[in-house]
This record gives sequence, C-alpha cells and structure tokens, in this order.
Amino acid sequence: MNIYLVRHGDDDERYRGGWSNLPLIEEGIKKAQKLADYLEDSEQIKVDKIISSDLKRAQMTAEIINKKLNLEIVYDSSIRENNNGIFAGMLNEEAIKNYPNAFFSKLKYNEKFPEGESPKEFFHRIRDAFFKIVKENKDVENLMIVTHAGVISIIYHIIEKKRWSNRQKSVKIPKTSITKIEKDENGFKIIYSGQTPHLK
Repeated sequence: MNIYLVRHGDDDERYRGGWSNLPLIEEGIKKAQKLADYLEDSEQIKVDKIISSDLKRAQMTAEIINKKLNLEIVYDSSIRENNNGIFAGMLNEEAIKNYPNAFFSKLKYNEKFPEGESPKEFFHRIRDAFFKIVKENKDVENLMIVTHAGVISIIYHIIEKKRWSNRQKSVKIPKTSITKIEKDENGFKIIYSGQTPHLK
C-alpha cells in the first residue's frame, strides 16, 4: 500500500490557521493546479482514492487535484489541523495584541487553547485517525490524504518512531508537498517527505 500525504495550498497568512475555514489564496490555487497537472502525467505516483480534511483549504486542494484524477473523495474531520478554538481564523494582529502568548508552540502538553484542544489531544486524535483510515482502506493500493502540516508532522514522527512535541522544531512540510509512505507486512516506511517536484 502506498500512502501519499499532501499538504494543502497557500491560505491567507494574515489569519491564524488551525480550524480556520478560510479558502486558498490565488498562490495556493496555482500551486494546487501545478500539483494536479503533475499527478495527471506522473508515472511514479498513481492514486486510487483521495481522503481530505474537511477544512476549506484542504478541501479546495483536493478538489483541484481531482479535476484531473476524477476519483472518489472522502472528507474526514478527524484529520483537521490542531483545534485552536477561539483563534481559528482570527487576524494575527488581533491575536498578538490581545493574546501575546497564544501560540501552539508555547502550550504545555496538556494545555488547551480556549475552546480548543491540547497538543496531547491533537497527537492522539491524529494517531488514532491515521491508523483507522489505513485499516478502513486496506484494499486501496494507492491512497492520497490531503491534510495539514501539523497532521503530517505527527504521522511522520509516529512512523519514524520519534518523539513528537509541539515545542520542537517541526518537520519541513511545504505547501502542496508530497510525503510518501509505504506499508507492507513489515509495517510502515517513509520513502520521502515534503517533496515538491511540481514546483521546480
């Protein structure tokens, strides 16, 4: 089984992400279209099914890709980015002014965003969601999951058997990048991560 983790395209960085439901900006749409063109012509990557986060920026990325691939898309809220509660979609300027320390990297492991989740809850949600998706799609040879940088980072750490923390430097996952995982009888293996051949 091949699993391709794709990060969504660019959204408006003037606003906090997390559970923000803002759409892709023009640059994000262009990158997603380049990825779609690349996948349509690729001999190295085949896709049989797409599962996407249901947040707008991931959903739009998946739909742009699917204009070329014409596959089934399943939208799954369990693979959303970290739930940042009241900060979702808030202007960075407003957040910094009124909540200067409200950053994911500054939360304690068990500390929640107001009306959101803690890093620990985020980690467990993504771990459980990933293994559930793999189990439910065990007969899909080539599965694409369109999601978010934080989600991909957690999955990467789980497969590499590395400790994950919200306070450490995250794995480099560029917008619209592809991370390939292979699963066989011996388990999971990262083949490559954060690759953007369509942007070269």
